[in-house]
Amino acid sequence: MRKADEDRFREFARSHAMAMRRSAFLLCGDWYLAEDLVQTTLIKLHRAWPRVVGTDRPVQYARRTLLRCWLDEQRRPWRRAERRDGLVPDGADAVADPALAQQRQDLRGQLFEALSAIPPRQRAVIVLRYFESLTVGEAAEALGCSEGTVKSQTARGLAAMKAVWNEVAETASRSGFS
Repeated sequence: MRKADEDRFREFARSHAMAMRRSAFLLCGDWYLAEDLVQTTLIKLHRAWPRVVGTDRPVQYARRTLLRCWLDEQRRPWRRAERRDGLVPDGADAVADPALAQQRQDLRGQLFEALSAIPPRQRAVIVLRYFESLTVGEAAEALGCSEGTVKSQTARGLAAMKAVWNEVAETASRSGFS
C-alpha cells in the first residue's frame, strides 16, 4: 500500500473506531467482543483500502463490513451455547441526581435486555435505523437487502422488543424494583 493510502487509512481508523465500537456493542452486547469485531473489521478494511478509498463511501463500507463480521460471529457454533446476562457498563454521571441516574440505568438495562432478546437480523436493523440514524434505503444498502425487508424486520423487531420490554417491566413491578 502506498504511504498516502496508509496515512488515510490510519486517520480513518482513528476517527471512526469509537463509533464502530459503540455500534458493535449495540449489536453484540459485549465490549470485548465489540472490540474484536472492530479489529476484524479494520483488518478487512485495510486489505481492501485501495479499492475503498477510491469510492466516496468508506464509512458505509466499514459499517457493512462490521455488520457482516457480527453476523458471521453469530453463525459460529460455539456462540450459540454461550449466554450473556451481564450488566450494561455505563460511566458515572456525577452531576445527576442519584435517583434519576439509577432510573435511567434501569431503563437502559431494560432497553438493552429487550434489544438483546431479538434475532440478530432484526437487531441489526434496529441498531442501524434508530441508533445509527440511517434511512430505510441506507440500512437496506448496509445489510444488502431490499427496503421492504428493512421495513418488515424493523416492525417485527420493534414488536419483539415491546413484548420483551413488557415482560421485563412486569417482572420488575412484581418484585418491587420499579
